[in-house]
Amino acid sequence: MNAARKALHAWIAALLRRPPHAVAVWDLGVRLFHWALVLVVTAEALTGFFASRSGLAVHLWAGGLLAVLIVWRLIWGLLGSTHARFRNFQYGPGEAIAHARAVLNRTARRYIGHNPLGSAMVYAMLVVLVLIIVTGTAALGGMLKQGPLAATLQFTTGATLLGLHNFLAGLFVIMIGVHLAGVAFETWRERENLVGAMLTGAKEAGADPAPPVRARPRLALIVAAVVVAATSYGTLRLAARPAIGVPPARLDASYAKECGDCHFAYPPSIAPAATWSAIMAHLDQHFGEDASLPADTVAKLAAYLATNSAEHWNTLAAVRLAGSFDRANPLRITGSGLWRRMHGRIPAATFASKLVGGRGQCSACHADAVSGMFAPQNIAIPEPAE
Repeated sequence: MNAARKALHAWIAALLRRPPHAVAVWDLGVRLFHWALVLVVTAEALTGFFASRSGLAVHLWAGGLLAVLIVWRLIWGLLGSTHARFRNFQYGPGEAIAHARAVLNRTARRYIGHNPLGSAMVYAMLVVLVLIIVTGTAALGGMLKQGPLAATLQFTTGATLLGLHNFLAGLFVIMIGVHLAGVAFETWRERENLVGAMLTGAKEAGADPAPPVRARPRLALIVAAVVVAATSYGTLRLAARPAIGVPPARLDASYAKECGDCHFAYPPSIAPAATWSAIMAHLDQHFGEDASLPADTVAKLAAYLATNSAEHWNTLAAVRLAGSFDRANPLRITGSGLWRRMHGRIPAATFASKLVGGRGQCSACHADAVSGMFAPQNIAIPEPAE
């Protein structure tokens, strides 16, 4: 254990060791952005690729922080110190190709700041991150009816952009791998501690054609605060608009009473009209029970269910759940293909517990089940006592 601790301390000391003739290259604004980006992207990857759907809340918070970081980097690229500014690492495709050839020929010169290939990676990563944020926001609005685009996008548009969002996320993971490989290669080629430089900000002195420029941190912070505040206000205003294709939050009082007296009153938007019609036509044989009602009440409820069935709404549950009913068991919501896939890993004991009360008691786990939204953030599965 002591040997491992000593090795760790030696490794950290080596990372933080400044070169003999050190000069400041990466300012605090660049370094804070870089390491904050590492943490935020890690959180996004973990919640996006590995976490359950209930981890969406953390994913969205991380996405918001990612957007703030991008805003900061764009502003700091105009107001930061010498090597933070975009104008000091603007290289054309020809320069990037020439540098790549020089590296292969072992004739490449040393750059104090970003070299042409590193510059291309910086811009590519920023562009991909912006596209990830945009497509993620669009998918959230179209599919889950949340966020600033919920009043603008249909479910199908959101689903398409979710596919693009996932593709870009995978692409960014590959880009991270290429970036790390490039850092390792350049560290070996130039015999320079590039990771340590991003921690201390210092690199070995050398020829630097870029004229020194002082950072303007106060102005950058003011501009960033104004941009973030204005964007946040606009986002909240847009998010407050009524979303497309969302059913009323409250159920019809008669339906809620007649159905809710015996079991959870399912929101009409999660099943097609044909299912509701068949259920209402055979209330005397309602899943093994006699649930007969007066004819006028049946007619009223049937009209309500037909008017508010899945075909009329654009939510995730309305589109996906309603289209997955089992032909052999078309009346049972818990028998649909999507329901079985989404709940397949939940132990039978959880459904049988008093905290849940059965497979059809949606409100036991979904706080917004009555509205028919079934947002991932509103899932909390009760754990039965052992």
